[in-house]
Formats: sequence, C-alpha cells, structure tokens
Amino acid sequence: MAGNQANAGDLLHLVRSGRATTRGALQEVTGLSRATVGHRLDRLFRAGWLREGAAETVNSRLGGRPSIHLEFDDTHAVVLAAALDTRHARAAVLTLSGEVLAEYTDPLTVEDGPERVLSQLGVWFGDLLKEAGRAADAVCGIGLAVPGPVDTDSGRVIQPPIMPGWDGYDIRGRLARSAAEHAATAPDLPVLVDNDANLMAYGEQRAGHPDCRAFVLVKVSTGIGAGVVVDGAIFRGIDGGAGDIGHIRVPQGADALCRCGSYGCLAAVASGRALARRLTEAGVPAASGWDVRELLAAGHPEAVRLAREAGRGVGEVLATVVTLLNPGVLMIAGDLAGTPFLTGVRELLYQRALPRSTAHLDVVTARLGERSALIGAGALVVEELYAPERAERRLAALGV
Repeated sequence: MAGNQANAGDLLHLVRSGRATTRGALQEVTGLSRATVGHRLDRLFRAGWLREGAAETVNSRLGGRPSIHLEFDDTHAVVLAAALDTRHARAAVLTLSGEVLAEYTDPLTVEDGPERVLSQLGVWFGDLLKEAGRAADAVCGIGLAVPGPVDTDSGRVIQPPIMPGWDGYDIRGRLARSAAEHAATAPDLPVLVDNDANLMAYGEQRAGHPDCRAFVLVKVSTGIGAGVVVDGAIFRGIDGGAGDIGHIRVPQGADALCRCGSYGCLAAVASGRALARRLTEAGVPAASGWDVRELLAAGHPEAVRLAREAGRGVGEVLATVVTLLNPGVLMIAGDLAGTPFLTGVRELLYQRALPRSTAHLDVVTARLGERSALIGAGALVVEELYAPERAERRLAALGV
C-alpha cells in the first residue's frame, strides 16, 4: 500500500482497523504526501464516513501540536438484519458498530417457504425503521442468517435439509424487493446471506474474542451446525459447506433417520428435534428444540438427562473437530446450550481429544444470546460494504 496505490477506501480501512488513526500515521503507513492524504480524507468526510475525534495527547517535553484522532462515523447509516430459525425469526435495525436500535421477534416457520417468509421480513423492516426513527435512505444494506448451507457468491441456499422450497431460490432479489415494497428502501439495496452458525460465530468472535485466531461455534437447535472463524474471517470451505457437522455419521445413530434422508447422522440423535421426538415418545410433548429449551429451563429431569446424553454424543464428534482445527475457543450455542448439554460435551471432549489439543482451549457458551446471528449479519454487511475496493466504488457512485 505504498505511493499512489492507497486510495480513499484503503485509508478508511486503516482508520477502521486502528492501524493508522491520524493524518501523520496515514502518511507514514501509505507513503502518500500530506496533500494527497488530505484530498482522500476529504472524500471520506464529504461522504459522512469519517469524523474527527479528540486530539491525541502530546508529550509536553517534546512540544508540537496534538494530532487529531480520526474515527469511522458509525451513525451515518444503518443496517437491516434478520435471522431465521425453523420456527422463529428475529429482525433488527443496527448501527454500523452493531448497536441494536430496534428489534422484533415472532414465530415464523421457515417451512412456509421463501415467498411468505421474506415478504414478512420486509414488513418487519418497515415497522422497525419507524421504531428506530431512521429514514429508509439511511439503510446501506441487509444481512440475513439462514439455517442451511449457502453459496455466498449467489446468496442462494444449496440443498438445505430443513428448508424445503428454498433450494436455489433468489433470496437476495426477493428480500431486496420486499424491503423496498414495505420499508421504502432502495430496490437495489445490497443483501448478504450466510449460514446462521457462520454468522453467530462471526458475531461472537468479534464481540467477545477478537484476539482468538481460530474460533469454533456449534449451534445445537433443531439441527446441528458449526461456524468457524480463522484469522478474523469466516471459513466456508469451497462452496459454503464447511461446518455441517450435524451430518457426520455416528455409531449410536445407525437406525436413526435424518431429515437429509440418510441414517446415522449426529443431528438425528443429538439435535433439539431428536430430543423433542424422544421426549414425546416418553410422554412429554415437545415439537421442536424450542420446546426442549423450555423444558430444560424448567429443570424437567428427562429433558436434562437427554440433553446431557446428547452433549456427550456431540462432544465425541467435537474431539475430532478440535484436534483438526486446534481452536482457542469452542462455543456452544442454540436451544440446548445449557449446563446439562455443556457438561456432556466436556465429558467426552476431554476424554477423546489429545491433551495438547485442549490445553489452551476454552469451552464456553454464547455471550450475545439470541442476538449473535443478527450482530454477525450486520457485521458482515459492514465489512463487505466498507472494504477498500467496495468503498472506493461506492464513493465514486456518490460522486465524492
């Protein structure tokens, strides 16, 4: 990033990352002249993306003028974010730094299909913008978390086991149209779609473990999936299929039919859906992982026993995951992420994994709770839209 190669988008990235937050520091890092730095910063100020903060402290013995601190202005726009689960959905208006300005959650069944679900999200977005007191033209993008594998290049889910009717559907286009219809946002608003476990991991890692270079989050709800963040970026594999640990075959599930059509998947014996089925068979009605969570919160003994047993099954698979990835943090999230399940995970994980793999491993539960996918979806939009090359193109489109 030397000489004239550093554009305004690059300078914005340096400020946002904290690598250079004064004009002098930007000159030093980029090699640009003072006049060139000033010109490129002026574009960012005119766009409303940067602001001047407090002056940095000067050593009184050395003298000199204090340097003005440069800051990313996270108030100039907002992000719309939504997270779909199998039976519930959550939507919010977020600042560019992830603060929740308005939020709503309600039952919304993903099996009803993309047309109904995405149309409803558009309605929620319109109501939330009014509640947040923000105009539609303040929205810079939309982030959506879905419970299935996503081809991030196209934003389409690919053969999702628990999302009938969504395979290959144009989620980006439909959600942008729905938001435009119900919330009056721009019809070509950028929409980013990713797997819910990926976005939960992204949100949690950035919020609570920013220095962790290898971070794994396992979501155990209706299904089971994992999100992996390596060096601050989501690891998706070659086509978005990374982290789908719910479909690893396990010996104890040989006779259990999974929703993917195969027998023996981990999700068929240890997910919220699997536990709900076993509880119902035992005379305790439960339709989903959400119902199992309610029973666990009430301390129902059979639910507690089954959750610990399920945790042991997941822990056995996670021993391989931990040995392969050597993460610093393993986070358990979702409907079953309570003490009984976590206890079961730890029992088998520490028995089966090599001591070296777990010597520096923290096994924890989610900090952001139900908001983790929302926060991750918002962060993904911001990182995409304000990345150097994308930021430069957007500045040009704004005419600054």
